[in-house]
Amino acid sequence: MSLAIVYTRAKCGVDAPLVRVETHLSNGLPSLSIVGLPETAVKESKDRVRSAIINSHFEFPSRRITINLAPADLPKEGGRFDLPIAIGILAASGQVPVKPLEHIEFLGELGLTGELHTVQGSLPAAIKSTAAKRALVVPPANVNEATLCQQATIFSCQHLLQLSAHLHDREPLIPQQAKPKTQTSLCYPDLCDVKGQALARRALEIAAAGKHNLLFCGPPGTGKTMLASRLPSILPPLSQQEMLEVAAIYSVSQQKNRQDFYQRPFRNPHHTASSVALVGGGSNPQPGEISLAHHGVLFLDELTEFQRQVLEVLREPMESGEILISRANRQAIFPANFQLIAAMNPCPCGYYGDLQKACRCSLDKRRRYRDKISGPLLDRIDMQVTVNRIPVSALRQKKQPAESSADIIKRVIRCRAIQKQRQHHCNAQLNNAQLEQYCHLGGDEQHLLEQAVTRWHLSPRAYHRILRVARTIADLAEAQTIDSQHLTEAISYRALDKDII
Repeated sequence: MSLAIVYTRAKCGVDAPLVRVETHLSNGLPSLSIVGLPETAVKESKDRVRSAIINSHFEFPSRRITINLAPADLPKEGGRFDLPIAIGILAASGQVPVKPLEHIEFLGELGLTGELHTVQGSLPAAIKSTAAKRALVVPPANVNEATLCQQATIFSCQHLLQLSAHLHDREPLIPQQAKPKTQTSLCYPDLCDVKGQALARRALEIAAAGKHNLLFCGPPGTGKTMLASRLPSILPPLSQQEMLEVAAIYSVSQQKNRQDFYQRPFRNPHHTASSVALVGGGSNPQPGEISLAHHGVLFLDELTEFQRQVLEVLREPMESGEILISRANRQAIFPANFQLIAAMNPCPCGYYGDLQKACRCSLDKRRRYRDKISGPLLDRIDMQVTVNRIPVSALRQKKQPAESSADIIKRVIRCRAIQKQRQHHCNAQLNNAQLEQYCHLGGDEQHLLEQAVTRWHLSPRAYHRILRVARTIADLAEAQTIDSQHLTEAISYRALDKDII
Protein backbone atom coordinates (compact mmCIF):
# COMPACT_ATOMS: atom_id res chain seq x y z
CA MET A 1 0.00 0.00 0.00
CA SER A 2 1.42 3.41 -0.96
CA LEU A 3 -0.82 5.54 1.31
CA ALA A 4 -0.97 5.58 5.12
CA ILE A 5 -2.67 7.82 7.67
CA VAL A 6 -1.24 8.23 11.18
CA TYR A 7 -2.78 10.26 14.00
CA THR A 8 -0.89 12.61 16.30
CA ARG A 9 -1.46 15.83 18.25
CA ALA A 10 -0.15 19.37 17.82
CA LYS A 11 0.51 21.84 20.64
CA CYS A 12 -1.62 25.00 20.75
CA GLY A 13 -1.59 26.62 24.16
CA VAL A 14 -2.90 23.98 26.57
CA ASP A 15 -4.92 22.40 23.78
CA ALA A 16 -3.83 19.45 21.62
CA PRO A 17 -5.64 19.56 18.25
CA LEU A 18 -5.66 16.42 16.14
CA VAL A 19 -3.20 16.20 13.24
CA ARG A 20 -3.48 13.60 10.47
CA VAL A 21 -0.07 12.62 9.06
CA GLU A 22 -0.86 11.46 5.51
CA THR A 23 2.05 9.71 3.79
CA HIS A 24 2.02 8.89 0.08
CA LEU A 25 4.68 7.05 -1.92
CA SER A 26 4.73 7.64 -5.68
CA ASN A 27 7.02 6.99 -8.62
CA GLY A 28 9.67 9.54 -9.48
CA LEU A 29 13.04 10.72 -8.31
CA PRO A 30 13.67 9.85 -4.63
CA SER A 31 12.66 12.80 -2.45
CA LEU A 32 10.83 13.64 0.75
CA SER A 33 8.65 16.72 1.09
CA ILE A 34 6.58 17.82 4.11
CA VAL A 35 3.59 20.12 3.59
CA GLY A 36 0.96 21.46 5.97
CA LEU A 37 2.54 24.61 7.47
CA PRO A 38 5.59 22.96 9.10
CA GLU A 39 8.06 25.12 10.99
CA THR A 40 11.83 24.68 10.85
CA ALA A 41 12.04 21.90 13.46
CA VAL A 42 9.39 19.91 11.58
CA LYS A 43 11.12 20.38 8.23
CA GLU A 44 14.35 19.10 9.76
CA SER A 45 12.58 15.91 10.84
CA LYS A 46 13.14 14.43 7.37
CA ASP A 47 16.83 13.97 8.19
CA ARG A 48 16.19 12.57 11.67
CA VAL A 49 13.53 10.18 10.40
CA ARG A 50 15.68 8.91 7.54
CA SER A 51 18.61 8.11 9.83
CA ALA A 52 16.33 6.58 12.50
CA ILE A 53 14.67 4.27 9.95
CA ILE A 54 17.97 3.13 8.43
CA ASN A 55 19.69 2.62 11.80
CA SER A 56 16.70 0.59 12.99
CA HIS A 57 17.37 -1.85 10.11
CA PHE A 58 14.30 -0.84 8.11
CA GLU A 59 14.41 0.08 4.44
CA PHE A 60 13.99 3.74 3.59
CA PRO A 61 11.89 3.84 0.37
CA SER A 62 13.74 5.11 -2.71
CA ARG A 63 10.62 6.79 -4.01
CA ARG A 64 8.96 10.17 -4.05
CA ILE A 65 7.54 10.63 -0.53
CA THR A 66 4.93 13.30 0.20
CA ILE A 67 3.85 13.91 3.81
CA ASN A 68 0.84 16.10 4.51
CA LEU A 69 0.21 17.38 8.03
CA ALA A 70 -3.51 18.14 8.11
CA PRO A 71 -5.17 20.50 8.84
CA ALA A 72 -2.96 22.62 6.62
CA ASP A 73 -3.77 25.95 8.32
CA LEU A 74 -2.57 24.83 11.77
CA PRO A 75 1.10 25.69 12.45
CA LYS A 76 3.20 22.64 13.32
CA GLU A 77 6.31 23.02 15.48
CA GLY A 78 8.81 20.89 17.39
CA GLY A 79 10.11 17.35 17.07
CA ARG A 80 6.84 15.75 18.25
CA PHE A 81 5.97 14.74 14.66
CA ASP A 82 9.11 12.60 14.11
CA LEU A 83 7.55 9.36 15.33
CA PRO A 84 4.23 9.64 13.41
CA ILE A 85 6.13 10.61 10.24
CA ALA A 86 8.40 7.56 10.58
CA ILE A 87 5.44 5.25 11.24
CA GLY A 88 3.65 6.73 8.23
CA ILE A 89 6.61 6.01 5.94
CA LEU A 90 6.95 2.45 7.28
CA ALA A 91 3.23 1.80 6.91
CA ALA A 92 3.03 3.27 3.39
CA SER A 93 5.97 1.09 2.33
CA GLY A 94 4.38 -2.03 3.85
CA GLN A 95 6.96 -2.56 6.60
CA VAL A 96 4.40 -2.21 9.43
CA PRO A 97 0.67 -3.04 9.24
CA VAL A 98 -1.81 -0.22 8.60
CA LYS A 99 -4.84 -1.60 10.44
CA PRO A 100 -3.62 -0.99 14.05
CA LEU A 101 -2.91 2.68 13.23
CA GLU A 102 -6.64 3.48 13.27
CA HIS A 103 -6.80 3.15 17.07
CA ILE A 104 -3.44 4.62 18.13
CA GLU A 105 -1.93 8.11 18.24
CA PHE A 106 1.82 8.69 18.25
CA LEU A 107 3.94 11.36 19.89
CA GLY A 108 7.72 11.52 20.13
CA GLU A 109 10.99 12.89 18.84
CA LEU A 110 13.38 10.44 17.21
CA GLY A 111 17.09 10.23 17.70
CA LEU A 112 19.33 9.13 14.84
CA THR A 113 19.55 5.66 16.40
CA GLY A 114 15.76 5.23 16.45
CA GLU A 115 15.37 5.97 20.17
CA LEU A 116 12.45 8.08 21.36
CA HIS A 117 13.10 11.34 23.19
CA THR A 118 10.80 13.44 25.35
CA VAL A 119 8.43 16.07 23.95
CA GLN A 120 6.29 18.83 25.45
CA GLY A 121 2.55 18.64 25.89
CA SER A 122 2.02 14.91 26.37
CA LEU A 123 -0.69 15.38 29.02
CA PRO A 124 -3.04 17.50 26.85
CA ALA A 125 -2.47 14.95 24.06
CA ALA A 126 -3.39 12.10 26.42
CA ILE A 127 -6.59 13.86 27.47
CA LYS A 128 -7.63 14.49 23.86
CA SER A 129 -6.72 11.01 22.65
CA THR A 130 -8.81 9.53 25.46
CA ALA A 131 -11.78 11.62 24.34
CA ALA A 132 -11.23 10.29 20.79
CA LYS A 133 -11.13 6.69 22.15
CA ARG A 134 -7.61 6.04 20.89
CA ALA A 135 -4.47 4.90 22.69
CA LEU A 136 -1.36 7.09 22.82
CA VAL A 137 2.27 6.08 22.33
CA VAL A 138 4.78 8.35 24.13
CA PRO A 139 8.50 8.22 24.98
CA PRO A 140 9.41 6.73 28.39
CA ALA A 141 10.25 10.17 29.80
CA ASN A 142 6.65 11.30 29.23
CA VAL A 143 4.92 8.33 30.88
CA ASN A 144 4.52 9.84 34.38
CA GLU A 145 3.01 12.96 32.89
CA ALA A 146 0.70 11.27 30.37
CA THR A 147 -0.66 8.75 32.88
CA LEU A 148 -1.97 11.57 35.06
CA CYS A 149 -5.03 11.22 32.82
CA GLN A 150 -6.24 8.07 34.53
CA GLN A 151 -8.70 7.06 31.80
CA ALA A 152 -6.04 7.17 29.06
CA THR A 153 -4.46 4.10 27.46
CA ILE A 154 -0.76 4.94 27.36
CA PHE A 155 1.92 2.86 25.67
CA SER A 156 5.60 3.60 26.11
CA CYS A 157 8.48 2.35 23.99
CA GLN A 158 12.18 3.09 24.03
CA HIS A 159 12.96 2.36 20.39
CA LEU A 160 11.33 2.28 16.99
CA LEU A 161 11.92 -1.48 16.82
CA GLN A 162 9.82 -2.04 19.96
CA LEU A 163 6.95 -0.15 18.38
CA SER A 164 7.26 -2.19 15.18
CA ALA A 165 7.06 -5.42 17.21
CA HIS A 166 3.93 -4.10 18.93
CA LEU A 167 2.23 -3.19 15.65
CA HIS A 168 3.05 -6.64 14.25
CA ASP A 169 1.55 -8.13 17.45
CA ARG A 170 4.76 -10.07 18.15
CA GLU A 171 5.68 -8.34 21.43
CA PRO A 172 2.69 -6.22 22.50
CA LEU A 173 3.44 -3.22 24.68
CA ILE A 174 1.92 -3.23 28.15
CA PRO A 175 -0.38 -0.26 28.92
CA GLN A 176 1.21 2.02 31.48
CA GLN A 177 -0.58 2.66 34.76
CA ALA A 178 -0.59 5.87 36.74
CA LYS A 179 1.47 5.79 39.89
CA PRO A 180 -0.77 5.72 42.98
CA LYS A 181 -1.08 9.04 44.73
CA THR A 182 1.00 9.05 47.87
CA GLN A 183 0.70 11.39 50.82
CA THR A 184 3.79 13.56 50.48
CA SER A 185 5.00 15.93 53.11
CA LEU A 186 4.60 19.58 52.22
CA CYS A 187 7.78 21.21 51.04
CA TYR A 188 6.63 24.67 52.15
CA PRO A 189 7.80 26.30 55.40
CA ASP A 190 5.46 26.21 58.40
CA LEU A 191 3.64 29.16 59.95
CA CYS A 192 4.78 28.11 63.42
CA ASP A 193 8.13 29.71 62.54
CA VAL A 194 6.52 33.17 62.60
CA LYS A 195 6.68 34.90 65.98
CA GLY A 196 4.07 37.51 66.77
CA GLN A 197 2.23 39.19 63.86
CA ALA A 198 -1.19 37.97 65.00
CA LEU A 199 -3.01 40.35 62.62
CA ALA A 200 -0.99 39.25 59.59
CA ARG A 201 -1.44 35.56 60.46
CA ARG A 202 -5.18 36.08 60.77
CA ALA A 203 -5.26 37.86 57.39
CA LEU A 204 -3.29 35.01 55.84
CA GLU A 205 -5.81 32.47 57.14
CA ILE A 206 -8.74 34.48 55.77
CA ALA A 207 -7.02 34.85 52.41
CA ALA A 208 -6.41 31.10 52.23
CA ALA A 209 -9.98 30.27 53.26
CA GLY A 210 -11.64 32.49 50.65
CA LYS A 211 -8.87 32.66 48.00
CA HIS A 212 -8.59 36.42 48.44
CA ASN A 213 -5.78 38.56 47.07
CA LEU A 214 -3.60 39.98 49.84
CA LEU A 215 -1.08 42.81 50.18
CA PHE A 216 1.33 43.15 53.09
CA CYS A 217 2.78 46.61 53.70
CA GLY A 218 5.31 47.49 56.36
CA PRO A 219 8.91 48.41 57.17
CA PRO A 220 11.73 46.13 55.98
CA GLY A 221 12.50 43.08 58.09
CA THR A 222 9.07 42.74 59.68
CA GLY A 223 8.35 39.33 58.14
CA LYS A 224 6.25 40.15 55.07
CA THR A 225 8.09 37.74 52.79
CA MET A 226 8.28 35.15 55.54
CA LEU A 227 4.52 35.25 55.97
CA ALA A 228 3.70 35.20 52.27
CA SER A 229 5.97 32.24 51.55
CA ARG A 230 4.02 30.21 54.11
CA LEU A 231 0.62 30.70 52.49
CA PRO A 232 0.86 27.50 50.38
CA SER A 233 1.31 25.48 53.58
CA ILE A 234 -2.26 26.32 54.65
CA LEU A 235 -3.90 25.83 51.26
CA PRO A 236 -5.84 22.59 50.65
CA PRO A 237 -4.34 20.09 48.17
CA LEU A 238 -5.40 20.21 44.55
CA SER A 239 -8.41 18.21 43.42
CA GLN A 240 -8.02 15.74 40.55
CA GLN A 241 -9.45 18.20 38.02
CA GLU A 242 -7.33 21.08 39.31
CA MET A 243 -4.24 18.87 39.23
CA LEU A 244 -4.86 18.01 35.56
CA GLU A 245 -5.23 21.70 34.67
CA VAL A 246 -2.01 22.66 36.45
CA ALA A 247 -0.08 19.69 35.06
CA ALA A 248 -1.28 20.51 31.52
CA ILE A 249 0.17 24.02 31.80
CA TYR A 250 3.53 22.74 33.01
CA SER A 251 3.42 20.06 30.30
CA VAL A 252 3.40 22.66 27.51
CA SER A 253 5.84 25.03 29.22
CA GLN A 254 9.60 25.01 29.52
CA GLN A 255 9.30 24.31 33.27
CA LYS A 256 10.53 20.78 33.99
CA ASN A 257 11.29 21.06 37.71
CA ARG A 258 7.82 20.29 39.05
CA GLN A 259 7.81 16.92 40.81
CA ASP A 260 4.61 16.76 42.88
CA PHE A 261 1.64 17.68 40.69
CA TYR A 262 -0.74 17.59 43.66
CA GLN A 263 0.90 20.51 45.46
CA ARG A 264 -0.30 23.99 44.62
CA PRO A 265 2.23 25.99 42.60
CA PHE A 266 3.99 28.95 44.21
CA ARG A 267 5.56 31.41 41.78
CA ASN A 268 7.84 34.21 42.96
CA PRO A 269 9.13 36.22 39.96
CA HIS A 270 11.84 38.83 40.46
CA HIS A 271 10.81 42.47 40.29
CA THR A 272 12.83 42.92 37.08
CA ALA A 273 10.46 40.55 35.24
CA SER A 274 8.89 41.89 32.05
CA SER A 275 5.19 41.93 31.18
CA VAL A 276 5.76 39.04 28.75
CA ALA A 277 7.36 37.01 31.56
CA LEU A 278 4.24 37.54 33.66
CA VAL A 279 1.45 36.97 31.14
CA GLY A 280 3.30 34.80 28.62
CA GLY A 281 4.01 35.29 24.94
CA GLY A 282 6.59 34.74 22.26
CA SER A 283 6.24 33.85 18.58
CA ASN A 284 5.25 30.39 19.78
CA PRO A 285 3.10 31.43 22.79
CA GLN A 286 4.31 30.06 26.11
CA PRO A 287 2.56 30.42 29.49
CA GLY A 288 3.81 33.15 31.79
CA GLU A 289 4.07 33.34 35.57
CA ILE A 290 0.36 34.01 36.07
CA SER A 291 -0.51 30.80 34.20
CA LEU A 292 2.19 28.81 35.98
CA ALA A 293 0.53 29.98 39.21
CA HIS A 294 -2.88 28.63 38.11
CA HIS A 295 -4.77 27.26 41.13
CA GLY A 296 -1.82 28.40 43.23
CA VAL A 297 -0.09 31.52 44.49
CA LEU A 298 1.63 34.34 42.61
CA PHE A 299 3.86 36.20 45.08
CA LEU A 300 5.15 39.62 44.04
CA ASP A 301 7.75 40.71 46.55
CA GLU A 302 8.78 44.39 46.54
CA LEU A 303 5.63 45.22 44.58
CA THR A 304 6.51 48.87 44.04
CA GLU A 305 9.84 47.93 42.44
CA PHE A 306 8.02 46.35 39.50
CA GLN A 307 7.51 48.62 36.53
CA ARG A 308 4.04 50.10 36.50
CA GLN A 309 3.24 48.88 32.97
CA VAL A 310 4.22 45.37 34.07
CA LEU A 311 1.80 45.43 37.00
CA GLU A 312 -1.02 46.76 34.81
CA VAL A 313 -1.09 43.57 32.72
CA LEU A 314 -2.38 41.72 35.79
CA ARG A 315 -5.68 43.59 35.89
CA GLU A 316 -7.67 41.65 33.27
CA PRO A 317 -6.46 38.15 34.25
CA MET A 318 -7.29 38.86 37.92
CA GLU A 319 -10.91 39.37 36.88
CA SER A 320 -11.31 36.82 34.06
CA GLY A 321 -9.05 34.01 35.31
CA GLU A 322 -7.44 33.50 31.88
CA ILE A 323 -5.13 35.22 29.43
CA LEU A 324 -5.53 35.38 25.65
CA ILE A 325 -2.28 35.73 23.69
CA SER A 326 -2.85 36.75 20.07
CA ARG A 327 -0.33 36.50 17.26
CA ALA A 328 -0.63 37.10 13.53
CA ASN A 329 -1.26 33.44 12.69
CA ARG A 330 -2.49 31.96 15.98
CA GLN A 331 -4.16 32.54 19.30
CA ALA A 332 -3.53 30.76 22.57
CA ILE A 333 -5.64 30.85 25.72
CA PHE A 334 -3.91 29.99 28.98
CA PRO A 335 -5.81 29.66 32.29
CA ALA A 336 -4.68 32.08 34.99
CA ASN A 337 -6.89 31.56 38.03
CA PHE A 338 -4.24 32.56 40.55
CA GLN A 339 -4.20 34.05 44.04
CA LEU A 340 -2.10 37.21 44.26
CA ILE A 341 0.01 37.84 47.35
CA ALA A 342 2.19 40.96 47.39
CA ALA A 343 4.55 42.73 49.78
CA MET A 344 5.80 46.31 49.74
CA ASN A 345 7.38 48.98 51.87
CA PRO A 346 5.32 52.07 52.79
CA CYS A 347 7.83 54.53 51.28
CA PRO A 348 11.20 54.60 49.43
CA CYS A 349 13.25 54.46 52.63
CA GLY A 350 10.84 51.90 54.07
CA TYR A 351 10.30 53.41 57.52
CA TYR A 352 7.19 55.56 57.18
CA GLY A 353 4.99 54.81 60.19
CA ASP A 354 7.74 52.90 61.98
CA LEU A 355 7.84 53.89 65.64
CA GLN A 356 11.50 52.95 66.08
CA LYS A 357 13.09 54.58 63.07
CA ALA A 358 12.30 57.94 61.50
CA CYS A 359 11.23 58.21 57.86
CA ARG A 360 13.41 60.41 55.63
CA CYS A 361 10.93 60.67 52.73
CA SER A 362 8.95 63.77 51.87
CA LEU A 363 5.21 63.69 51.17
CA ASP A 364 5.84 63.95 47.41
CA LYS A 365 8.27 61.04 47.49
CA ARG A 366 5.77 58.89 49.32
CA ARG A 367 3.03 59.79 46.83
CA ARG A 368 5.20 59.01 43.82
CA TYR A 369 6.17 55.74 45.44
CA ARG A 370 2.54 54.77 46.07
CA ASP A 371 1.53 55.88 42.57
CA LYS A 372 3.53 52.99 41.11
CA ILE A 373 0.48 50.92 42.06
CA SER A 374 -2.54 52.15 40.15
CA GLY A 375 -5.95 52.55 41.72
CA PRO A 376 -7.60 49.90 39.50
CA LEU A 377 -4.96 47.32 40.49
CA LEU A 378 -5.19 48.20 44.18
CA ASP A 379 -8.97 47.90 43.94
CA ARG A 380 -8.59 44.28 42.87
CA ILE A 381 -6.62 43.37 45.99
CA ASP A 382 -9.18 42.25 48.56
CA MET A 383 -7.06 42.68 51.69
CA GLN A 384 -4.38 45.27 52.50
CA VAL A 385 -2.70 44.64 55.83
CA THR A 386 -0.13 46.52 57.90
CA VAL A 387 2.81 44.44 59.14
CA ASN A 388 4.46 46.33 62.01
CA ARG A 389 7.79 45.73 63.66
CA ILE A 390 7.66 43.38 66.64
CA PRO A 391 9.73 44.10 69.78
CA VAL A 392 13.13 42.47 70.09
CA SER A 393 12.05 41.01 73.41
CA ALA A 394 9.37 38.98 71.59
CA LEU A 395 12.09 37.41 69.43
CA ARG A 396 14.11 36.36 72.47
CA GLN A 397 11.26 34.96 74.51
CA LYS A 398 10.79 31.20 74.39
CA LYS A 399 7.05 31.05 74.54
CA GLN A 400 4.78 28.26 73.45
CA PRO A 401 5.21 27.80 69.64
CA ALA A 402 2.70 29.59 67.47
CA GLU A 403 -0.10 27.69 65.79
CA SER A 404 1.25 25.45 63.05
CA SER A 405 0.11 25.23 59.44
CA ALA A 406 -1.32 21.76 60.11
CA ASP A 407 -3.77 23.25 62.61
CA ILE A 408 -4.75 26.20 60.45
CA ILE A 409 -5.29 24.17 57.29
CA LYS A 410 -8.03 22.18 59.04
CA ARG A 411 -10.06 25.37 59.47
CA VAL A 412 -9.29 26.44 55.90
CA ILE A 413 -10.47 23.10 54.48
CA ARG A 414 -13.63 23.23 56.61
CA CYS A 415 -14.34 26.79 55.42
CA ARG A 416 -13.81 25.88 51.78
CA ALA A 417 -16.14 22.90 52.17
CA ILE A 418 -18.86 25.31 53.35
CA GLN A 419 -18.30 27.50 50.29
CA LYS A 420 -18.28 24.55 47.90
CA GLN A 421 -21.55 23.25 49.29
CA ARG A 422 -23.14 26.69 49.04
CA GLN A 423 -21.93 28.05 45.69
CA HIS A 424 -19.42 25.47 44.28
CA HIS A 425 -16.46 27.89 44.35
CA CYS A 426 -14.54 30.19 46.70
CA ASN A 427 -15.95 33.42 48.06
CA ALA A 428 -13.44 35.51 46.09
CA GLN A 429 -15.26 34.41 42.92
CA LEU A 430 -18.80 35.34 44.00
CA ASN A 431 -20.67 37.19 41.25
CA ASN A 432 -23.13 40.02 41.84
CA ALA A 433 -26.18 37.76 42.00
CA GLN A 434 -24.49 35.49 44.53
CA LEU A 435 -23.37 38.51 46.57
CA GLU A 436 -26.99 39.59 46.95
CA GLN A 437 -28.05 36.05 47.84
CA TYR A 438 -25.29 34.98 50.23
CA CYS A 439 -24.00 38.31 51.58
CA HIS A 440 -27.26 39.91 52.67
CA LEU A 441 -26.73 42.52 55.39
CA GLY A 442 -29.01 43.68 58.16
CA GLY A 443 -29.94 47.31 58.63
CA ASP A 444 -27.10 48.14 61.07
CA GLU A 445 -24.50 46.28 58.99
CA GLN A 446 -25.64 48.01 55.80
CA HIS A 447 -25.39 51.41 57.48
CA LEU A 448 -21.90 50.57 58.76
CA LEU A 449 -20.68 49.59 55.30
CA GLU A 450 -22.21 52.66 53.65
CA GLN A 451 -20.47 54.88 56.20
CA ALA A 452 -17.11 53.25 55.42
CA VAL A 453 -17.62 53.60 51.67
CA THR A 454 -18.58 57.27 52.00
CA ARG A 455 -15.83 58.17 54.47
CA TRP A 456 -12.94 56.61 52.53
CA HIS A 457 -14.42 57.10 49.03
CA LEU A 458 -14.31 53.40 48.22
CA SER A 459 -15.25 52.19 44.75
CA PRO A 460 -18.14 49.78 44.02
CA ARG A 461 -15.50 47.09 43.37
CA ALA A 462 -13.99 47.66 46.83
CA TYR A 463 -17.53 47.55 48.29
CA HIS A 464 -18.10 44.11 46.78
CA ARG A 465 -14.69 42.84 47.84
CA ILE A 466 -15.38 43.86 51.44
CA LEU A 467 -18.57 41.80 51.27
CA ARG A 468 -16.66 38.77 49.95
CA VAL A 469 -14.06 39.01 52.72
CA ALA A 470 -16.80 39.43 55.34
CA ARG A 471 -18.52 36.32 53.98
CA THR A 472 -15.28 34.36 54.42
CA ILE A 473 -14.85 35.63 57.98
CA ALA A 474 -18.40 34.52 58.74
CA ASP A 475 -17.72 31.11 57.19
CA LEU A 476 -14.64 30.67 59.36
CA ALA A 477 -16.86 31.36 62.36
CA GLU A 478 -19.46 28.97 60.84
CA ALA A 479 -22.04 31.76 60.95
CA GLN A 480 -25.03 31.77 58.64
CA THR A 481 -25.22 35.56 58.27
CA ILE A 482 -22.72 38.41 58.23
CA ASP A 483 -22.89 40.46 61.42
CA SER A 484 -21.25 43.74 62.33
CA GLN A 485 -18.18 42.02 63.84
CA HIS A 486 -17.42 40.20 60.59
CA LEU A 487 -18.01 43.34 58.55
CA THR A 488 -15.86 45.55 60.79
CA GLU A 489 -12.94 43.14 60.48
CA ALA A 490 -13.34 43.02 56.68
CA ILE A 491 -13.34 46.83 56.48
CA SER A 492 -10.17 46.97 58.59
CA TYR A 493 -8.35 45.07 55.84
CA ARG A 494 -8.56 48.03 53.40
CA ALA A 495 -5.57 49.85 54.88
CA LEU A 496 -4.24 51.46 51.69
CA ASP A 497 -7.72 52.69 50.70
CA LYS A 498 -7.89 54.42 54.10
CA ASP A 499 -4.29 55.70 53.66
CA ILE A 500 -3.26 54.54 57.11
CA ILE A 501 -0.04 52.82 56.03
